[in-house]
Amino acid sequence: MSDKAVDPVIPAEGWHVLHLFYKIEYGQWQLFNDAEQRRAKTALSSLVQEIRATPSTQLLIFSIVSPKADIAFMLLTPDLQIANQFEKRLSLALGPDVLTSVYSYLSLTESSEYTSSDEELAANLAAEGNVKPGTPEFGEEMEKIRARMAKYKKDKLYPNLPDWPVFCFYPMSKRRNETQNWYKLPFAERKKLMSGHARVGRKYHGKILQLITGSTGLDDAEWGVTLFAHDTFHIKEIVYEMRFDPVTADYGDFGEFYIGLRVPLDDLFRRMQL
Repeated sequence: MSDKAVDPVIPAEGWHVLHLFYKIEYGQWQLFNDAEQRRAKTALSSLVQEIRATPSTQLLIFSIVSPKADIAFMLLTPDLQIANQFEKRLSLALGPDVLTSVYSYLSLTESSEYTSSDEELAANLAAEGNVKPGTPEFGEEMEKIRARMAKYKKDKLYPNLPDWPVFCFYPMSKRRNETQNWYKLPFAERKKLMSGHARVGRKYHGKILQLITGSTGLDDAEWGVTLFAHDTFHIKEIVYEMRFDPVTADYGDFGEFYIGLRVPLDDLFRRMQL
């Protein structure tokens, strides 16, 4: 068997994102004696440290609320080969048959195809009437706008996820039936609709951090939606309001929702009674 290193699988832009949800098989765990249980927890702790020390890689750990799952990991890393290796090791870190996968989701961070072009940004600035096109002041304002847009794109492709306590994940797709087919709409109409949709999301700045990751051809839905918040009320509020927006009301299909709490690993062990 060859020991040759495998070639990396790195997207042209962005990172791979794996959401992993597990149930704990307590019957199997109770078969371990105290020393074996300590070794298993140490093994998972060491693996978590290794993953978090990997360049451009983030690993978040959640205690899932409700019996849908017990533990969830959210892994972001550039190389799909590395993501795959860490995923297999996480599933076995507490010992064979202790963690049973109940749900997983693979996606890629992405920037929006509906982002305004430089010409559109200049036209919008001119329409505001505060600065005159062709003046140094107009050029200065455009440079500020370009800088904001560059940061926005970077934050979408290479996010630094916050240490906020409440986590929500759900998959989502756009409808494509006889009367409601998002993909038959002209691009300009889709862009206009998405602009209004984005305005709703911006109302929750500071309350919700939203990461939309693309999964067309990678998993069962077209996007994975990850929300971070300080309060479950704000998650309920933004999802409720978004469902009345035309993009969602006419074209949005949602998958199953998972709610979790971000906790340190030692706290997770205590909650799971491990």
